[in-house]
Amino acid sequence: MPNLLLTTRCVRSCPYCFARREIEASSSADSVSWEDLIFLADFLEASGDRHISLLGGEPTLHRDFVDFVLYLHERGFSITVFTSGVLSNACLCDLERYLRAVPPGPLSFVCNLNDPEQISAPPGETERVHEFLSVMGPWVSPGFNIHRPDFRLEFIIELVARYGLMRQLRLGIAHPVPGNPGTHVSPGMVRQAIDRLCSYRALFERFRIKPGLDCGFPLCQFSDEQLGWFHRLTGEALRFYCCPAIDIAPDMSVYSCFPLSRFHRRSIYEFDSMREVLDFYHHKNDAIRAELAGIFEECDGCIHREEGVCAGGGACHLLCRLTDEAPVRLPEIQRGLSDTRLP
Repeated sequence: MPNLLLTTRCVRSCPYCFARREIEASSSADSVSWEDLIFLADFLEASGDRHISLLGGEPTLHRDFVDFVLYLHERGFSITVFTSGVLSNACLCDLERYLRAVPPGPLSFVCNLNDPEQISAPPGETERVHEFLSVMGPWVSPGFNIHRPDFRLEFIIELVARYGLMRQLRLGIAHPVPGNPGTHVSPGMVRQAIDRLCSYRALFERFRIKPGLDCGFPLCQFSDEQLGWFHRLTGEALRFYCCPAIDIAPDMSVYSCFPLSRFHRRSIYEFDSMREVLDFYHHKNDAIRAELAGIFEECDGCIHREEGVCAGGGACHLLCRLTDEAPVRLPEIQRGLSDTRLP
């Protein structure tokens, strides 16, 4: 499922944001055009891919956001919108009038929530998020990015119960950006963050909320008991992966994911299908891991990594280590690294 950035403008300034480079380099013209949206819809359809995620910045800032969603829905795409929930009154009215007619499933939202007690918000922002959830609650899965080990989840559980949100919590882990690491969870903090997450077991079970782990969590930092609990609660096998997400920017450039936005960035027009895009970035990520096995020394020779059960943590962590090294790596890694350095 590729991610299309409708705009790189945003309404928030999260301390852990790994899209900051894209946002800071944006201008008022950095928005997807109708021509490019139609091209991408054709490109995905020809590739046999009927799923797309709409991101930003804040995707609802695009003046044609609602029309884009309705167009993609009419063409039979399954659409996931990643939003802060901070919407204008006009956009919220349009969502209520037009998008509530699209059933949950073909259309869903992931609302990335920040703890108001740990990240300060401008006056009125929290109220706007609540207004969005009150309108679109059944279409919304809560999302949370862990950027410090002492995080809190009580406020999310309360929002799920109050607004009838989907009972699937998408949990990301804040990653560093090569050349400008920013606020992130270091390898030494991962186990502490996982223990903190598992301390919410009783609340997850009581409210029947399934935690879903995004990329970058390493298997070895979970105890057998914790792994068993996750499997019992979700009924699914955990995935400890780090693979290309495929982000497409408003200028039609494409890259592996936000933290690696300057590592072998290309144009979507260089490829004939999504399979070609995925194969290209899988090869680039494999080249990184040929240089460093994982975020821990123990990743080298780990049977779980060798069998493909665990990726060994996020590739962005590995690239951060390589960025500050002497130029002794494979040529294609060095060429990629030169692009990640800040001017």
